[in-house]
Amino acid sequence: MIDKIETRQSIETAVNRRTFLTGATMFGLGAATSAVFIGCGGATTKSVSAAGATDTAANILTAALIAESLAITTYYTALSTSAVISDPNLAGPGGTATNVSATGSQINVAYLQGALLEEVAHAQLLRSLLGLATDGSGDGAAGIPQTFYYPTGTFSSLTGFLPVLVALETAFIGAYMTAVEEFASMAAAYNGFSATQANPAASGTQLTQADLVLYAKVCASILGVESEHRALVRGIPSVTLASPNYAGMNLIPANNLNYEVTDGLTGLITSVSGDSSTTAAAALTPFIASGSNPVSVSSVAAQASFTSVVNASVAANVTGSIPEAE
Repeated sequence: MIDKIETRQSIETAVNRRTFLTGATMFGLGAATSAVFIGCGGATTKSVSAAGATDTAANILTAALIAESLAITTYYTALSTSAVISDPNLAGPGGTATNVSATGSQINVAYLQGALLEEVAHAQLLRSLLGLATDGSGDGAAGIPQTFYYPTGTFSSLTGFLPVLVALETAFIGAYMTAVEEFASMAAAYNGFSATQANPAASGTQLTQADLVLYAKVCASILGVESEHRALVRGIPSVTLASPNYAGMNLIPANNLNYEVTDGLTGLITSVSGDSSTTAAAALTPFIASGSNPVSVSSVAAQASFTSVVNASVAANVTGSIPEAE
């Protein structure tokens, strides 16, 4: 029988960082392989890190934290950048994230603010599971990028920002769906996945089967929130049935999927198919590999206060906790 209290504590309690990711590569893994990412700006060949035959639990959690850090940086920068936030569909001309103009949309700005807060909560949970300090001081040493690189024009306008954001949220959904499958496979020792998984938050210990089942459930919970983000941001531009296109996307309906998709991903760091180009690592690489339009990750302290980008009333209404173990 699963001890609910013990299992829940294992996911909520942040412990001292140990040795799993110390001195590791960007994704805490070994030999480099070549991967191709096709997305904003065309096809780009990058170098990413590869593991053994399957992902480990720590691989999944590390990739997820990198993705969450990228999401936080994306939302934070958009909310703080006049060229994006002053769009008539958001805060309006002359408006800001905390002072929406009379012609702007407080509701649409709140969509972005809520998403930012939620991504921060996800990142803090992942730091806890990896044994990283919740103040972010250990992120850099653990291979979590402190700078991300964006396609030209991403933060020059809402039309530049929205397609990138939708593409990222779609990739995040696919990554978490893949993580659900992988954690479930670990728990069942299925399809080459091992049920023996090191606990990166406590050196010398292993995750239990109950932990792996719970991690799958938590990833499903986060997946649902990322899906909300994708639909809500697609609803920001003012479009009509007669003219539904915006920035090259048909936005009607905003919730346009019968089923969420893996976005072609077959692994987080390592694909069970052996195709490294279909991993979340490959999808993230263009935003991590040094390039143009660098944006520094804001400090966790700044993210925690959000005084510059989030209204107190919005922050107070963003609630909820991790799922319970069964």
